[in-house]
Formats: sequence, C-alpha cells, structure tokens
Amino acid sequence: MSAEEAAEPCYLYILHSVCGDRYYTGISSDPERRLVFHNSRERGFTSRYRPWKLVFMRQYASRLSARKAEITVKSWKSRVMIENFISGTEEL
Repeated sequence: MSAEEAAEPCYLYILHSVCGDRYYTGISSDPERRLVFHNSRERGFTSRYRPWKLVFMRQYASRLSARKAEITVKSWKSRVMIENFISGTEEL
C-alpha cells in the first residue's frame, strides 16, 4: 500500500445477514459498492448468508485507521458488543 492510499479516507462497515442473522465487518473506500459485491458476485463467507444489508458505516481519515478499527471490532467476537457498537452504546 502506498503512502497516498494510506492517507485516503476509508470506511469501516458492518453488514447484517437478513436470513442468517449474522454480522460481517469490513473496510472499503466505497461501502455501498462492497454491499453490491457481497450480495451478488462474491463466493466466500458472505455468499452463504445473502442477502446482506448495510447497518453501520464510519469514515476514517486513512485506510490504516479504518483497518485498526476493523481489527478491534473483529477481536470482540461478541454479538452483543457489535450490536452495542452499531447502536452507539459501545465505542472503540
């Protein structure tokens, strides 16, 4: 990753599976485009739990800071903490 890429704004996003009642956390410069990707072309974990809806999105100043937030959220491994984060009662 170049220094320019690291300094570009990036989003932490959380998707919720409508039918599987699961959460997926990721980062992207365009979360809406990623949502379309997860709901149509991707073959990994997210393909098993379609359809997905975007339930949380927060912009960070750089890809690096968004990645750090993603690692923190994924380390929780707690549905309650993720839901509290989405609702605003849990912070990073």
